[in-house]
Amino acid sequence: MKTRMSLAVLFVFANSCKAQSQPPAPRPSLTNTAQNTLTDAERAAGWRLIFDGTTTTGWRSYGKPSLSDGWKAQDGALTRVGAGGDIITTDEFRNFELRIDWKIEVGGNSGIFYRASEDSEAIYWNAVEMQVLDDAKHPDGQDRMTSAGAAYDLYPSPPGHVKPGGEWNTARLIVNGNHVEHWLNGFKLLEYELGSRDWDSKVAASKFKPYPHFGRSTQGHIGLQDHGNVVAFRNIKIRVLP
Repeated sequence: MKTRMSLAVLFVFANSCKAQSQPPAPRPSLTNTAQNTLTDAERAAGWRLIFDGTTTTGWRSYGKPSLSDGWKAQDGALTRVGAGGDIITTDEFRNFELRIDWKIEVGGNSGIFYRASEDSEAIYWNAVEMQVLDDAKHPDGQDRMTSAGAAYDLYPSPPGHVKPGGEWNTARLIVNGNHVEHWLNGFKLLEYELGSRDWDSKVAASKFKPYPHFGRSTQGHIGLQDHGNVVAFRNIKIRVLP
C-alpha cells in the first residue's frame, strides 16, 4: 500500500513539473488596435469610412475619372508612393467632421483639402488646405502660417503638437457652415469663419488673392496633396453634420 501511494505521489509530482516547464500562453496584445474600422458607437453616431484599408475605392485623381498609379493602398494606408498628383474623394461633402491619421516622411510636406471643386486647374486655387508637415525638418516649419495643422498661409498653428516625420498624427477637421476648426493629436489648433471680414482680409494678404473661387464652395471633395514626398493616410472617417 505504501509502495502504491509513493508511486502515485511521484506520478503527480512528475506531471506537475512537466506542466510548470511549459511556457505560459501569450497574452493578447494591447497595442494591436484594428485600423480602418468603426466601433459600434461610431456607426451609431453616423460615422463612415472613406478608405477601407485595402483598396482605393472612393478616391480618384483631381480632374480625372480614375486614380493615378502614384497612390496605393499599402500596409493599411492610402499612400503616395510616386508622382501621382493630388487626389480627391468621389463623394462630395457640405458640413462634416473628418478624422484622419497621417504620417509624413522625414522632411516631408503634404496637405488635406476640403470642399474642393474641379473648376480650377489646381486644387489649391479653390480649396483650403490643412497643412501636413514634418515641422522639425521642413523649412515651412519655421513659419507658423505654414506649419503642421495651419490653414495654409492664412491662419497659424501653435507649436508643440505635431509628431516628428515618420510617426503617426491624428487630425480632426470640423467644417460646419462657415465655421471651421483644425485639431491635431487631441488639441484644438485654430478656428475661423469662412467669408468673414477677418477671412477676407487674410485671403487678400495671401498667395490665394488671385483666385476668385478660393474658399467659396459650400460643398465639395476631400482632397489629399501630392507635394513630392511619401505620405500615408489611414483611419479616414467622416460624419456628416446637419
